[in-house]
Amino acid sequence: MWLTAALSAAGVVTLVLVAVLADLDTADRLASIGGATLAALGLVIAVVQLVRAGGDVPVTGARSVQSGSGIGRAITGDHNRIHGPAPAAQAAPAASTPSNNPPAPGERGVSAAGPVGEAVTGDGNTQQ
Repeated sequence: MWLTAALSAAGVVTLVLVAVLADLDTADRLASIGGATLAALGLVIAVVQLVRAGGDVPVTGARSVQSGSGIGRAITGDHNRIHGPAPAAQAAPAASTPSNNPPAPGERGVSAAGPVGEAVTGDGNTQQ
C-alpha cells in the first residue's frame, strides 16, 4: 500500500513539474501514456489474481458443509430430528484469527473460517 502511494505521489509530482517546466501538451501526453500503462498493469494483476484464486478452492467431501465465515447449525446425514432454533455462532476468541480458506472437510464434515454453533453429523440423531 505504501509503495503504491509513494509511486502515485511521485507520478503526480512529475506531471506537475513537466507541466510547469515544459508545457501542458507534454504533460498531457505523459499522463495519457502513464494512465494507459497503469490500466494495463491493473488488468494483468486482476486476471492473475482471478486465475490464482480459482485453483485454491478446496474440494469438500460428500455431504459436507463449508463456510467462509461462522455457522450457526450444520446438519449432515439422514433421518435427523432437531428441534428448536439454530444456535448463533459464538464470537471467536480474541487470540484466534480465522482464515478465509478453512480446510476442506471430509465426508459429512463441517469446516468454517469462523465459529460453529452446532454441528450434527451422522444418521438418526435426535435433539430436543
